Amino acid sequence: MDDTLMHISPIDGRYKDKVKELEQYFSEYALFKYRLYVEIEYFISLTEIPLPQLAQFDHNKRSDLRSIYKKFTPVECRRIKEIERTINHDVKAVEYYIKEAFDKLGLEQYKEFIHFGLTSQDINNTAVPISFKDALLDVYAPIFEDIIGTLSDLAGSWGHIPMLARTHGQPASPTMLGKEIRVFIERLNQQRNLLNAVPFCAKFGGATGNFNAHFVAYPDVDWIMFADQFVSN
Repeated sequence: MDDTLMHISPIDGRYKDKVKELEQYFSEYALFKYRLYVEIEYFISLTEIPLPQLAQFDHNKRSDLRSIYKKFTPVECRRIKEIERTINHDVKAVEYYIKEAFDKLGLEQYKEFIHFGLTSQDINNTAVPISFKDALLDVYAPIFEDIIGTLSDLAGSWGHIPMLARTHGQPASPTMLGKEIRVFIERLNQQRNLLNAVPFCAKFGGATGNFNAHFVAYPDVDWIMFADQFVSN
C-alpha cells in the first residue's frame, strides 16, 4: 500500500512533491537541527562571557562544535530519537546527544554547561522562529519575486491587448489585459511587503522568564542583556 495514504495531512501525502523544499525547515528532523543550532550557539556564547568554568575553553573548538549541527543529517537524527525513546523527552534528548558529541571532541569537562539554566521552551521558542525566518528568506521570498517578475513581464507584453471586462459576472466596459495583470502584481506586492514586515521573536529567559538559575549562579552577569544579544544575533 502507498505509505502516503497513512499520513496525517495531505501536505505530506498527495502534495508532498509541492512542498519538498520545506522539509529542511518544518520536518521533525529540521526541528531537531534547529534545536541543536540554538543549544550549540548558546554554549558558545557562554564561553564568550566567559563564565569562570569556561574561561579555559579553546575557542579553536568552536568550528568543531558548529559542525555538530552543520553536518547533522537524518542519520544522526535517529540517534536523538533513540535517546528520546528511553527518556521520553525530545529537547532533553538533544542535550544528551550534544553531550555525547562533547565526549567525542574531548570536551567532557564542559558538557554540564550545555542547556545551562534553560527550559525546553527557551530552545523551542527560539528554534521555531528561526526556521520560519529561514524558510521565508530561502523559499517563500524567492518564489514571490519570481511570480511578480513573470507577471511584470507579461503585463508589459500584453499591455496593448484589449479585453472585455466584467462586473457582477456580467460583460461591462473594455479594459486592457496588461492592466488586469498589474492588479495581481499590486496584490502580490502588498502581501510580500506584509510578509517581510512580520517580526520574528523568541522567548529566552529560563523557566519563568526571570533567569532565576542564571542569576543565582552568576549574579554579576547581566543576563537580560546577554539574552537580548544572543537572540538578536
